[in-house]
Amino acid sequence: MVKARKTGLPASDAVERSAAQWSDQIEQINHAMDPFGIGASFRKVSEGWLANPEQLAATLSQLTRDVQSLQLNAWQTATGLKPDPVQVPKPDDERFTDPVWNESAPFSLLKQYYLLYTHWLEESLFDAPDTPAKERRHAAFWARQWLNAIAPNNYLYTNPVALKKFWESGGASLTHGLKQWLDDLRSGDVQMVDRSAFQVGKNMALSPGSVVYRNELMELIQYAPTTEKVHALPIVIFPPWINKYYIIDLNEKKSLIRYLVAQGFTVFVVSWRNPTAAQADTTFDDYLMQGMREAVDAARAICGTSHVHAVGYCIGGTALTAMMAWYNAEYPDPAQVPIAHWTLFATLVDFSRPGGIEVFLNEETINSLEAMMAQQGFLEGRDMARAFRLLRSNSLIWHYFVHNYLYGETPPAFDVLFWNTDVTRMPRAMHAFYLREFYLHNKLMQKDGLNLAGHAIDLGRIRQPLYAVGCEEDHIAPWKATFKIAGKLQAPVQYTLSSSGHILGIINPPVTPPKRCYWSSRCADQSPDEWKRQCAEVQGTWWPHWTQYLAQQCGPLVPARPPGSAQYPALHAAPGLYVQEI
Repeated sequence: MVKARKTGLPASDAVERSAAQWSDQIEQINHAMDPFGIGASFRKVSEGWLANPEQLAATLSQLTRDVQSLQLNAWQTATGLKPDPVQVPKPDDERFTDPVWNESAPFSLLKQYYLLYTHWLEESLFDAPDTPAKERRHAAFWARQWLNAIAPNNYLYTNPVALKKFWESGGASLTHGLKQWLDDLRSGDVQMVDRSAFQVGKNMALSPGSVVYRNELMELIQYAPTTEKVHALPIVIFPPWINKYYIIDLNEKKSLIRYLVAQGFTVFVVSWRNPTAAQADTTFDDYLMQGMREAVDAARAICGTSHVHAVGYCIGGTALTAMMAWYNAEYPDPAQVPIAHWTLFATLVDFSRPGGIEVFLNEETINSLEAMMAQQGFLEGRDMARAFRLLRSNSLIWHYFVHNYLYGETPPAFDVLFWNTDVTRMPRAMHAFYLREFYLHNKLMQKDGLNLAGHAIDLGRIRQPLYAVGCEEDHIAPWKATFKIAGKLQAPVQYTLSSSGHILGIINPPVTPPKRCYWSSRCADQSPDEWKRQCAEVQGTWWPHWTQYLAQQCGPLVPARPPGSAQYPALHAAPGLYVQEI
């Protein structure tokens, strides 16, 4: 037998090993050049069209007819006629709302040509035959980023509003815009808000209370009562740890905490620590056991009750759902579960269709993030914030690019945007597990698909009543996905759908006249659309409806409790120390 020199291996084995090494190197190069798998998605879309030449010819023929129609429109305009536009922006596209985009013939035609090719390309990617839907959505998303970037309103000479402001201000608009661009270049991001207008503890997060418990992962804040009597069972709220807790305590007029306290509830809120590399090995189990379980135990001890009502928001709600399954595995008797009933705000438990964020969720992207986190010990909050901004890049990136730099406008002082930019880091171990097991493999929906803190997790074991809130325009936790929890529990579910999105649908205080509306009813064995059709639309916020539900669940009135106890003395005034960490 012929032996390969040096290695002592048969020639065929040496060739196979060399080929495997070469393949690995090619894969590493591809991964380095395209960590999000963008090229692979475009290749699959292209292959789908090339494999169906008749459909390709049909879509190209339609494009030709649309171009001819627009060309005829251009000739009519050139002869002095005023034909109606052939291409119009979609209802949610606010880039061309200024009348000049219609009144000025050159800019109107420029806009229409841009919209024509943009709409055609997006539709072609979405409609690619014989291509998996996930690949089509992935390709269309990244194409949209490029198309949004080259829009004519993003450039001085093709934006008539910017040119007008430049002329009227004698160039001051562009000078001020250049200064803001240099400031943003130093900060590393396009600023959305005037951050100098806000300070946590000064004009945000002002509800009176005290930190009554602290560990390495969280602070537990108990809020001071404003009524003489309160309901017997306390409420423990678990906000998302992707941002800071004070989204539910923005100011006196936009505070869910202040509202609950005024309705006669004892309120506890977890303020999560902003992790550093020292917390790299913090796990999802730690967030459940050291975060949620210890918070519930402290609240029960302070209030002298055996049960609490728990609330989870976004990823805090996902973790609370896992915690409820864990409790029901730990305590076979439902009466022994410390959380008697619970509420979810804008929470995903089924990640099969997780909304726009899906475009970042594939093996290539998660491998890249894991490599990044292995070096840093965490995922930087700014990186996550940029990903979420890409989901709505026109409104969350290019809008501010145009207004800050071309128009020379100062970003607004908007409290929700300030909170949104007050980002936190994600510890490596927890976030890698969460992305892979929840988003990529959807194991929370699988019976015993996860093992957390020594128990197999099965949502079907949960027997405690649930009040769930979804948001109609939520692009982070689509409401039809949040609705799916109703079919997994052995418990009654009251589902409420609020108008608006992930934040403003939840931070939705009562106002006159009402700004929003909601739908609410018990869930049966029905689809989300069937459920909504049988619900009556109610004008206003869902907050009073929820607090009426809570009043029925949280027991009789008892004397109000000041923050803390002998076992859990007040450690620091609210909003605490962890929320101040940068």
